[in-house]
Amino acid sequence: MPQGDKSSYTDKQKRQAGHIEDSYEKKGVSHEEAEKRAWATVNKQDGGGKKSGSGRGK
Repeated sequence: MPQGDKSSYTDKQKRQAGHIEDSYEKKGVSHEEAEKRAWATVNKQDGGGKKSGSGRGK
């Protein structure tokens, strides 16, 4: 998977990243930096991109 490819993320993770990005931009952070921080936060919370489904252990 090439760097920057978001296809392995769930819709929920993509939505979360969008909301986080918006909140950083409201605080005056540039769009590029806000996007980086948002995806870093999603990765930290969920351990990176993954498919949804029951029985997926940690």
